[in-house]
Amino acid sequence: MNGREAKRTGVLFLNAPTLPPLGADTWIHIQIVRRLDRTRFAPVVACAVGTPEQPTPTYQTLRAVSDVEVVPVDLGPEMAAGRSKLRLLLDTLPALTSTLRLIRLIRRRRISFVYTSDRPRDAALTVLLGKLTRARSVVHVHVGWGEWMSPLLKRSLKQADHLVAISQFVASTLVESGHDPARIHVVLNGIDTDRWQPGVGRDEVRAELGIGPDAPVVLSVCRLFEGKGPRQLIEAMPALRDEFGDIRLLIVGRELQPGFKAELEALVERLGVGANVTFTGLRSDVPALMAACDVYAMPSHWEPFGLVYAEAMAMERPVVALDNGGTPEVVEHDVTGLLSPMGDQEALITNLKTLLADPQRRAVMGRRGREVVLERFTLQHMADGVADLYDELQA
Repeated sequence: MNGREAKRTGVLFLNAPTLPPLGADTWIHIQIVRRLDRTRFAPVVACAVGTPEQPTPTYQTLRAVSDVEVVPVDLGPEMAAGRSKLRLLLDTLPALTSTLRLIRLIRRRRISFVYTSDRPRDAALTVLLGKLTRARSVVHVHVGWGEWMSPLLKRSLKQADHLVAISQFVASTLVESGHDPARIHVVLNGIDTDRWQPGVGRDEVRAELGIGPDAPVVLSVCRLFEGKGPRQLIEAMPALRDEFGDIRLLIVGRELQPGFKAELEALVERLGVGANVTFTGLRSDVPALMAACDVYAMPSHWEPFGLVYAEAMAMERPVVALDNGGTPEVVEHDVTGLLSPMGDQEALITNLKTLLADPQRRAVMGRRGREVVLERFTLQHMADGVADLYDELQA
């Protein structure tokens, strides 16, 4: 180890999921790794790599980060259901070998921090590695604490040296559930602002979907399940159609709750708004869809942060959402969007009408939204927040 290496803080990022798709938590950690100052930090990533023919989503994404060392780990299959006791026992052998390899690496490299997300297995191993090596264990918490969490995750969050919350809201749920506030640190999420360029793709998307250049468009991009609020947007459509006859609601995303899309389609038919609502399914051109809309709306229930709100703001689109969870930390009411109380359908409709009827107000909010993103929600800002935490903990 040379003198320059000795001055850098060693950080081991542990992300061992094997199954697609790439989770937002893993993507965020890779962006932090990519942007940490290499003169101050020496990051190493421990992840499952898969096979040359079928690399894991994590490893495939990490290939674009040329200056980071990747250490393969094998914690066994993620799904244990239906496996015999003998099979489960055999599956633990690679995990044991990987754990011993990581212990040696942490001690040899003098790693200061082991950093992971709130996936139960990864969090538990991170805590164990910290206890066995005296490296500090840090779990990045991407959701609010809840009783639905597995016992393994709950125990890991209690035992980790430090917790990084993606919003003050998430931090507050941890404090309220009995976690020591001194161990909790807030680092707001960030987005890749280079990907979100206002105006790009607007005309092409509208032409493809048969939407006129002046027709009002409301967009919602989400995984299709009840908690993201697509039902409330569809239920708002009769009132919006009465005022804006050719209005379109675009619902983008894959079904997460089995049978839920069929329920929504039945609701569309029952309300007679089939000509106004389009389900696009999963699409890769979300920035162009954002450019094509006039208002981004997602009345999500207790969103822990709301990356998609920041993405809409980066595209200079005003946001309509609910005043709960971490949403108000991203969307400022009457500045970058309009927020309404949870369960108040009339207020939601009023907010949509207000913005759809006022192009100038939408433009002002949109411009301010992008300014806020560039000020607070960039990937570099997020990585700097994690770096500052490392420095603070070592001071």
